[in-house]
Amino acid sequence: MPRHKVGTREEWSAARKELLEREQELGSVDEELAKQRQELPWVAVEKVYNFDTEDGRKTLAELFDARSQLLIYHLMFGPTYEAACPGCTGLADHFDAAVGHLNNRDVTLIAISRAPIEKLQAYKRRMGWQFPYVSSYASDFNFDFDFALTEEQMATGEPAKMVAEAPAWLHDWAESVGTDLAHGMAESPGWSVFALEDGAVYHTYSRTAPDRFLLAPYYSQLLDQVPDGRDADFPLRRHDEY
Repeated sequence: MPRHKVGTREEWSAARKELLEREQELGSVDEELAKQRQELPWVAVEKVYNFDTEDGRKTLAELFDARSQLLIYHLMFGPTYEAACPGCTGLADHFDAAVGHLNNRDVTLIAISRAPIEKLQAYKRRMGWQFPYVSSYASDFNFDFDFALTEEQMATGEPAKMVAEAPAWLHDWAESVGTDLAHGMAESPGWSVFALEDGAVYHTYSRTAPDRFLLAPYYSQLLDQVPDGRDADFPLRRHDEY
């Protein structure tokens, strides 16, 4: 017997029509949010940040690669990790297909992690990625834009409580990336967007966890269309299984 409700074509059509109305409502809200996002005030980035890249040290402005918009994914791969976060890895697997299309729209797409550049290059080769992957290991960039916490911050308050009360799946996740839970949870995934105008860099937008739609532009939207959805429980691969 099927494990899901089974009905007639007429019942399916009626339910699908009701769902379509809600999907169209969601689409309208999404368009409104996109407009509101674009109308956010810009903030000038006055601090100088330097990053390690495959082509040597570069400033934030140089990461734009002669374009006016910079889209950064903060890929969870801390200095003590042996591999990147599995969820971030699944998302990054789609970046290469998007790079050309984004470049044609005056957007440079890169990923940034705090692990040393040698670790990132090795992982990039293992995964077969081609998109620019940059290290902020010697920079305050992730800390300043709220994508990482210091060891002192992790040892007190809410972060320390989160580590102490972490559920089993988070311990499994830390094992999958090859680090302890405190160092693992010190990193945060998300997006940062910057604009370059008249030689000045501006921070225009950020999106960080907790946000269940961080992966939505990619395979999560595909999974949302199948019966099990994105929330099915599957074991994480260990860092040495990639």
